[in-house]
Amino acid sequence: MKAIAFADDLVIMTKAESIPEAEHIMNAELSKISAWARENKLKFNEQKSQVMLMSRRKRKENKEVKVYLNNRPLIQVRSIKYLGIIFDHKLTFREHINHMAEKCTKDIFAIQIS
Repeated sequence: MKAIAFADDLVIMTKAESIPEAEHIMNAELSKISAWARENKLKFNEQKSQVMLMSRRKRKENKEVKVYLNNRPLIQVRSIKYLGIIFDHKLTFREHINHMAEKCTKDIFAIQIS
């Protein structure tokens, strides 16, 4: 498990041999973090929190992950934007590249019109 924090953003990553093992690790760590937050009069917003399974492997097991924060299930997504970079579940960065290409195209047209 590794936690990376920047300003008010927190990413928690875990590596495991199976999805159930990853779920167990994440739920245990999120319980510890929630307890720490309560002790320090902080609260993590489970509605803004997301979970994503990242893997290049083709798995035959269920790809639905059950991770909880404040006893509420987190929404599972296929991509997450963190510090301006869009990470997808296969780590291809295709979605990020497409987003940046669209953004550049809009900027080029804006410059041409000016």
